[in-house]
Amino acid sequence: MPTKKDYYEVLGVSRSASPDEIKKAYRKCALAHHPDRNDGDKRSEEKFKEATEAYQVLADPQKRKLYDQYGHSGLDLGAGGAGFSGGGFSDIFEGIFEDFFGGQASGGRGRGRAQRGGDLKHEVDISFEEAAFGLEKDLLIEREETCSPCKGEGAKPGTSKSVCQVCRGSGQVMASSGFFSISRPCHKCQGQGSWIDHPCSACRGAGRVEVERKIHVKIPAGIDNGLRLRVTGEGEAGFNGGPRGDLYLDITVHPHEFFKRQGDNILCEVPVSFVQATLGAEVPIPTLLGTTTLKIPAGTQSGKVFRLKGKGIVSLSNVHEIGDEEVRILVETPTHLSEKQKELLKEFAGLGGEKVSPMANSFVDRMKKLFTS
Repeated sequence: MPTKKDYYEVLGVSRSASPDEIKKAYRKCALAHHPDRNDGDKRSEEKFKEATEAYQVLADPQKRKLYDQYGHSGLDLGAGGAGFSGGGFSDIFEGIFEDFFGGQASGGRGRGRAQRGGDLKHEVDISFEEAAFGLEKDLLIEREETCSPCKGEGAKPGTSKSVCQVCRGSGQVMASSGFFSISRPCHKCQGQGSWIDHPCSACRGAGRVEVERKIHVKIPAGIDNGLRLRVTGEGEAGFNGGPRGDLYLDITVHPHEFFKRQGDNILCEVPVSFVQATLGAEVPIPTLLGTTTLKIPAGTQSGKVFRLKGKGIVSLSNVHEIGDEEVRILVETPTHLSEKQKELLKEFAGLGGEKVSPMANSFVDRMKKLFTS
């Protein structure tokens, strides 16, 4: 009697291989040496048998433990011979059949069962203010719904479906390959087990029709660009009484003329004149709720940020929290000066000395020390 080969060597895996690694290795061997791909090749047939036997043992935790402890003799004493008794064969055989025959080997098992409808996606464009405060709007959505005349049966009203003569109502037919057989969806009824002799004229036997529906949706305050909202139960109709799918809204928020969003805060850059920044002034500031007045003190530098509490955006996760508005001051340098204006500025600079531009003079002094030390 020939000595049996080591099961791990047969599959080309280590003794510490995971179940997924073993499964993957067997699938590879089975596809390479399957008799249907190697017609008349006795060597490939033998390798296929060896791989199948090895997988049947190593895919079963109890048999693998016995094999690891006692080798082949442990299987003979404690677990019986290595046969096609389980070990995860159903799913891997289906995968192999899918590669050989195309399509799904187990599809159609849900014959007559309720199935959830498909999800839908819809893009929604809104303004910056609408994102900040939220809104309600109506959307026109095209989706499949249950056909009313036939109530989703697909058969002409007054008639009914008949049992499929190919699969005799099971929805499955047997497909053979080499040493084993497996059921596949019936090619005539597509796994439904029934056949429509007189299709409904409204849906042409599909049981569903495409319609345009007006859907009222609520978009919450604080929604941001790029977020996705789910509207439960507003997708396509289910099959055989199954629930509807969901509707997903992909949100696009248009940029604002004045504001930039930073989380729940908004940033607004406000230009002021050289004189306003120097002497101080009250300047109008845009907010999401209208215009307000901001008092800027004398000597305000460009880039200074003032914070308006509670003038930002409502938090999407907590409606009781509202962000702030940050106002960044941009001091404009005068341009296109007349000769008189230039003379006055020169006179101003001469009169002020270091007191007029303390930051600039301090910078120059520090730079001199750097290069003279």
